[in-house]
Amino acid sequence: MEKYANQYVIVTVFLLLGIAFPIVVLWLGKLLRPSRPTPEKETTYESGNDPVGDSQIRFNVRYYLYALMFVIFDAETVFLYPWAVAYKQLGLFALAEMALFVGLLLIGLIYAWRKKVLQWNSI
Repeated sequence: MEKYANQYVIVTVFLLLGIAFPIVVLWLGKLLRPSRPTPEKETTYESGNDPVGDSQIRFNVRYYLYALMFVIFDAETVFLYPWAVAYKQLGLFALAEMALFVGLLLIGLIYAWRKKVLQWNSI
């Protein structure tokens, strides 16, 4: 029983350090950095040109849906690489699991296609 309690203590210490370290580092950075704001430093930077127009413009929600679909499928394909590298050692069960995974991705793609998320010309 003492063996497991010791493991919880280690996890708790790492959890506390993982929370405290970024907070302390950000606080120290704020404390030690110079702070001399000027109107020039607080303006928006646009490749060396003076800002023109309003910075708050509305984009069609389809841009965000398209970007979200890209991120989802891009992140999910990362899971295919380790599987492909270790395919021979994993066997038939891993092949069935990957077929299920790709099938779920395909269902998501078909759903997005039917909802016309991927039609860029309708924006």
